[in-house]
Amino acid sequence: MYTLHWIYFIIMAIGALYFYLLSRNPSGVPRYEYVIAIFIPCWSGTAYMSIALGQGFLEMNERTIYFARYLDWVVTTPLLLLALSLTAMFYKKQKDKAIIGSLIGADVFMILTGLIADFSEGAQKYIWYSLGVIALVIILYIIWYPLRQIATTSSEELGKHYTRTALYLTLFWIAYPTVWLLGPSGLGLTQSIVDLLAFIILPIFSKVGFSILDLAGLRRLGLTKVNDSNLTL
Repeated sequence: MYTLHWIYFIIMAIGALYFYLLSRNPSGVPRYEYVIAIFIPCWSGTAYMSIALGQGFLEMNERTIYFARYLDWVVTTPLLLLALSLTAMFYKKQKDKAIIGSLIGADVFMILTGLIADFSEGAQKYIWYSLGVIALVIILYIIWYPLRQIATTSSEELGKHYTRTALYLTLFWIAYPTVWLLGPSGLGLTQSIVDLLAFIILPIFSKVGFSILDLAGLRRLGLTKVNDSNLTL
């Protein structure tokens, strides 16, 4: 168990370094996009390092509760949604703070209800889990309706890029509660090693993978915007 979490920590460190190197040549992408991309793996890697050090989890009723995961998610998932929102609003000077605030609020609610569910037993567990799923549905609605509308009305290329990144993130975010429900925290249909591996692999792709995909598309759009500005001079 500890080895896997050390490997995760190393991958997150490499991801943060990669995004830092990209930031040295921003290619028309605002620097705050890189700051978000760098901080996500830094915090996630640190949270998982606590598990690798024998901390970050509790043994309770013959189950292992990895509370460090929730410490990771309650910080990094709002940042992922912030990054996605900023992608949708790439060409807007005034960002829609109401949409961003709604996303982050629903997300924090989802993570904290998941944490309570993990500490709960019986029917109470599924009450808290269901509340988290409702919050996820609200998040997906905001991602796929108002945010996507902002992106597609800004430009065709931005709309395509946003749709790709939103679909990528959506697929992984649906996988999280599914794995949770099937694993030891939920119905117990899968073994703990499956749960452990899933929550190592999923964050790598949904955090570092997402930022790689998002920044690559934004850098293409940013270079196009810079070139168009130069042509008008």
